[in-house]
Amino acid sequence: MEKEYLAKIIAKDKQGLQIISACCSNAKVHISNIKYLAKNKIFLLSLERFTREEEKNFKIKSICKFEFVDNVKSKNINQKDRDLVLDLITIDLLKSEKNFEINLIFSNNAYITLSTEIVEVTLEDQKKNYK
Repeated sequence: MEKEYLAKIIAKDKQGLQIISACCSNAKVHISNIKYLAKNKIFLLSLERFTREEEKNFKIKSICKFEFVDNVKSKNINQKDRDLVLDLITIDLLKSEKNFEINLIFSNNAYITLSTEIVEVTLEDQKKNYK
């Protein structure tokens, strides 16, 4: 039996975040799978993505965890529509005066901006090749 390899990528800077962004490009995100745990300063995004790390392209469920998040803002996203599925285009990082802004950019001009003092993002695969 072939051992299933599940990836875990940790980003602490712009280059690391670019790798996670490349892995998550074109991922599907159900609005009900977006959580902000304000007390813990953690933002969680459960997504369905296609692997880009191997020759074979298959679907994989992953969790993208953003830590040390002080504030979350969204635009052009109907949070009441629990069936809404967003297409993640890219994840971008901007440095403001003393904070970072991590922008999750989706199709249809929708985006989520996370304000944080520290870049600490983890992409962890949960299950691959599911139906």
